[in-house]
Amino acid sequence: MRPVFSFLAFLACLDSPPCRSAPARLLCPIPCGDPRSQPRRLTQMADRVTVIGWDGSPLTDAARSAVGAATLVAGAAHHLALPGVPPGAERIRLGSVDLAARRIAQHRGSAVVFADGDPGFFGVVRALRVPEHGLEVEVVPAVSAVAAAFARAGMPWDDAQVVSAHSRDLRRAVNVCRAHPKVAVLTSPGAGPAELALLLGPVHRTFVICEALGTEQEQTTVLTSDKVADHTWRDPNVVIVIGGSAPVTAPTGAQGGGWIAGRDPGYPPAIRGWALPGSAYGATTDRGEGEATWLRAAQLARLGPRVGDLVWDIGAGSGAAGIEAARFGAAVIAVDQDADTCGRIAAVARRFQVQLQVVHGRAPQVLEDLPEPDVVRIGGGGAAVVTACAARRPERIVTHAATRDQAEAVSRALSDGGYGVECVMMQAMEIDARAWSERDRAVAFLLCGHRPHP
Repeated sequence: MRPVFSFLAFLACLDSPPCRSAPARLLCPIPCGDPRSQPRRLTQMADRVTVIGWDGSPLTDAARSAVGAATLVAGAAHHLALPGVPPGAERIRLGSVDLAARRIAQHRGSAVVFADGDPGFFGVVRALRVPEHGLEVEVVPAVSAVAAAFARAGMPWDDAQVVSAHSRDLRRAVNVCRAHPKVAVLTSPGAGPAELALLLGPVHRTFVICEALGTEQEQTTVLTSDKVADHTWRDPNVVIVIGGSAPVTAPTGAQGGGWIAGRDPGYPPAIRGWALPGSAYGATTDRGEGEATWLRAAQLARLGPRVGDLVWDIGAGSGAAGIEAARFGAAVIAVDQDADTCGRIAAVARRFQVQLQVVHGRAPQVLEDLPEPDVVRIGGGGAAVVTACAARRPERIVTHAATRDQAEAVSRALSDGGYGVECVMMQAMEIDARAWSERDRAVAFLLCGHRPHP
């Protein structure tokens, strides 16, 4: 039986006085005299835990050896039915990894845990290594389900976003699919292809659905998102969601590929900086203080849009605020009551190569059918729109007012909606530095509603 040494005990050994004075001991976890340096178990645990990734391929020699010596085997039904699992071994159907880890920690012997794909990538390794279980694991990896799915589709995936969807956070996975042109979704029961498609609603995407990868029931299906909810899908499955106005593949470099996995933070390369002047978004006329670059910069700073968020930009105007929020990786719905303005916003979003859903309608009525937002920017509409947005309970609501009376009305609407209110009077003055003369001066009230944290 192999001795088990706790990594935390090793750290304690290194911190003991004898080890600090004896560098030769740094590579050796054996006792060194000080009581604190004695190897300790955090809890009674299995003598050996091997996590084996399974992708349908024959097991490696290391995996077969671990399975043959196992006295406990945990995994899905198709894992437990694999040849080579000792008939006398205790078998655990893997549902809750936390419960399985507790049972393994109490087991005396060698345990094996099977997982589909790479168990270190959105897999069981993280849960098994939670300190409360005290488990030390060896991992035999396999091809990840995401890599296998893209291989079935014949597509590269170094430029894809990868998300894990559960029913409690499915909407965040959906928001990533709204915001990015290529996303791989690791689904779960109750958060599968049908639920994903239903929450996307009118946002059109193409789904590549890979069911039961590595098994005899493996099947790959390509459908548009509006058809996905009409089918029943087998678990487990991986969904590749592609499409939108932005190109699916970013421009390649001289070596034929990108330089970073996922979304290139510098793409498109010609655009640098935030709060760009209105002319960058096609604003040829002065649309008022709501379009001022300095005010937009402050609004974005308060909103803090990020990947997984859904941003409402109401009274979108030139679309500048919504486009810049999308460049942060957030999903954005831009709302404006002018049809021509909506067309211009969609065109500018395509030029900036970001995903943006544009909705034509008048707030607050048009907001009723929109999915729940995480943060909201209101470019126009006053206290009535603020009240309607507060009823949807976003984390933050940011708007502005031109006069003190308007600021007081908006502040009351936010307070009545249960929000803490920040109100700042901001003034900007453009200076001609050569003649040191004033070119333009503008004043506005920035208002931000913060929902109290539980």
